[in-house]
Amino acid sequence: MSQENLIRINKYLSEAGFCSRRKADKLIEEGKVTINGKIPEMGTKIAEGDEVRVSGELIVPKEKPVYIAFHKPIGIVCTTDTSVEKDNIIDYINYPTRIFPIGRLDKPSEGLILLTNDGDIVNKILRSRNNHGKEYLVKVNRPVTDAFIERMSNGVPILDTVTKKCNVEKVSSHEFRIVLTQGLNRQIRRMCEYLDYEVVKLKRIRIMNIKLDVPVGKYRDLTSEELKGLNKLISSSSKTEEASRNKPKQATSKKFDRSSRNRRKN
Repeated sequence: MSQENLIRINKYLSEAGFCSRRKADKLIEEGKVTINGKIPEMGTKIAEGDEVRVSGELIVPKEKPVYIAFHKPIGIVCTTDTSVEKDNIIDYINYPTRIFPIGRLDKPSEGLILLTNDGDIVNKILRSRNNHGKEYLVKVNRPVTDAFIERMSNGVPILDTVTKKCNVEKVSSHEFRIVLTQGLNRQIRRMCEYLDYEVVKLKRIRIMNIKLDVPVGKYRDLTSEELKGLNKLISSSSKTEEASRNKPKQATSKKFDRSSRNRRKN
């Protein structure tokens, strides 16, 4: 192995979250550290696969946090169950370490989805009551009217509830932009269906402060500035336990709410 891939033992213990480098040096001096069963000298470097122990305790390095932005193609399913769904996002990306998607994006939709191995950030982002905006470009089969924009903006009855008010604006004759702060199942498609529109194309272009800027099927690491902004936006988000206690019940029906559509005002 090249010298570039070697790491000093004190740095290894520090990055593993076991102790500070200064404390690691003291432990090495006291003979409490072993590498592959042998007591090392100060400044000894280790390679991948070496077994490091402190007072007999095996030290396993922390998994490096991963945060990536992926442009999901149409036809890919946002699931980690690779044994059931062959067109799954995990096999498609084929990332070298274990990651999972933050939320979902429908199989017939494309656009931005974030993936990570950081469970804490996932829990915070997914709490709809924290009002984290997701922006979409949507093409429909009929001309977008002012009445349609107004109805979409002010809430549409689907899944035994009424969607939250949201920002909607016309982009072209058959296309509109919408920013959601909740994530009901197939929400945009159901909202359009209720108003007698059919979604022809749906593309997510932003999640909070992260914008879609990579080609279809490609991904990139989030920048330090994006992570800084993301953490600022979720700094007041609910923790898992807290949010679970207060989370309202939601219907999980996968069928379009045609009955409620038939009851709407003309």
